[in-house]
Amino acid sequence: MKILYLILGLCISFISGSFLFSQVSNTGLMDTTSGLKIGNVSLGVYVDAYYAFNFNQPISGENNYFVSSNQHNSFQLNLGYLDLKYTDKRVRARFTPAFGTYMNENYSNEKGALKFILEGNIGVKLFKKKDIWLDAGVLGSPYTNESAISKDHLMYSRSFSAENVPYYLSGIKLSIPLSEKLTFYGYLLNGWQQIYDVNKQKSLGTQLEFRPNKNNLFNWDTYIGNEKSSFNPTYGMRYFSDIYWIFEKGKWKITSCAYAGIQEYSAFSGQKESKLWWQANLIGRRQINEDWSVSGRIEYFNDAENAIVPVQIANYTNNSFQCWSSGLSFAYKFSEKCLFRLEGRYFKTANNAFEKANGTRVSDEFQLFANLSVWF
Repeated sequence: MKILYLILGLCISFISGSFLFSQVSNTGLMDTTSGLKIGNVSLGVYVDAYYAFNFNQPISGENNYFVSSNQHNSFQLNLGYLDLKYTDKRVRARFTPAFGTYMNENYSNEKGALKFILEGNIGVKLFKKKDIWLDAGVLGSPYTNESAISKDHLMYSRSFSAENVPYYLSGIKLSIPLSEKLTFYGYLLNGWQQIYDVNKQKSLGTQLEFRPNKNNLFNWDTYIGNEKSSFNPTYGMRYFSDIYWIFEKGKWKITSCAYAGIQEYSAFSGQKESKLWWQANLIGRRQINEDWSVSGRIEYFNDAENAIVPVQIANYTNNSFQCWSSGLSFAYKFSEKCLFRLEGRYFKTANNAFEKANGTRVSDEFQLFANLSVWF
């Protein structure tokens, strides 16, 4: 847990700083291509295309353990969507149908047309003179500092942190500004990344966003819910909490996220037991000039008891997933609405969690990504 404490310490050490630049944005929330605005309606388009090569060349043709940009040796659309929004003084709505390999992988458990809804919600301002909103429908998730929208992040590929929490939620969200620097959000949900409710029980989530100054943002989230379903009949309550920090000043942008979760389940003995998983990461970007930037990431993900990541290794007794990852990314802006990135990423696990083309298992893996994103 030392790395967890280190990253949390880094976050806290910046809380007292005060700078004079524009306010940092919360990249943990699904941004928001502004698009063409006509009156109260705006229309945006986003396209994220990629090529990925896995040097292990897995038999499955997929980069295991990921839903984002996970196809090996194939030119693909990761995510493309049409973003339609309506906003007036007391009503807002958003409908974002989407397609791509991300949608195929991440929404595979949803039914029918629900598989193609990135977001779809309606919000009302509850009081004329207070900025308190109630939104209902398919919502963007607040968990971790990365969303489904790659253009908003320092690296192209997603961290383990984001890939193992909800990217979307279904339910209601209450937004309450507590002060100029502090905002609270409360969630009543169908469950952990569920549009179609699999057990008819509801879950609770909270989000607390703190902006001590214009360059720092701290976000703390929690989740409590029963995850028992026909897919996971032995599961019980799940408890989860994350904290992330985003810092931006001049040519530098830094973000860090740490979290831990507990999954209760019924053991073969009939006793209730629990499994723990946790992670920590640190990502930084340096702007070289107006068009070029370079980013780096280091992270550690620990799911020693397979609470959230299933690992099946034939003839191997240790199926736990404990993985270090590091990466380097170069980005070039063709324009304010077009971004190209080239990224390399290395993984090292405590056991043979990766597969090769000949069917053997190995403990490490290297992936290469080329990406072009356009939005308007």
